[in-house]
Amino acid sequence: MNAAPAPQAIPEKAFPVSWDQFHRDARMLAWRLAGSGPFSSIVCITRGGLVPAAIIARELELRMIETVCIASYHNYTDQGGLQVLKGIDHVITGTDGGRGVLVLDDLVDTGKTVKIVRDMLPNAHFATVYAKPLGRPLVDTFITEVSQDSWIYFPWDMGFAFQPPIMKGAAG
Repeated sequence: MNAAPAPQAIPEKAFPVSWDQFHRDARMLAWRLAGSGPFSSIVCITRGGLVPAAIIARELELRMIETVCIASYHNYTDQGGLQVLKGIDHVITGTDGGRGVLVLDDLVDTGKTVKIVRDMLPNAHFATVYAKPLGRPLVDTFITEVSQDSWIYFPWDMGFAFQPPIMKGAAG
């Protein structure tokens, strides 16, 4: 008889984010960024930066959107070695080290990804929707700080399923 698969471990602190909440947070980021520009273009760090880039590009009326493709998380839980899969077009990098360029991502965790992109665009403005303490000093603008030991569940990574209570054994 085969044993049932072991349940996936749930991080000690989970921070689930709905589509509505993410949209509100991204728009709030756009409000903050409106006073930091003007920006000529957006570089979004894929894949997490794609959704906030679409929202912020609309709000700030920016049409020039570029991607930098970096793989850092593997199996959605472990941050492994970083690999640049696609760099930034010379039209963007040739603009005085990125002056006037807005770099966006959904989250700064340890800051390793931001460091790689900051080397490419040292004068760009870096913004994320969420920031953890280790990476927070590496971005110029963010909306919400989340503890380092929390795992953010973004809406594009979730389906409808039971969510356990925050306190183990909490009765409802």
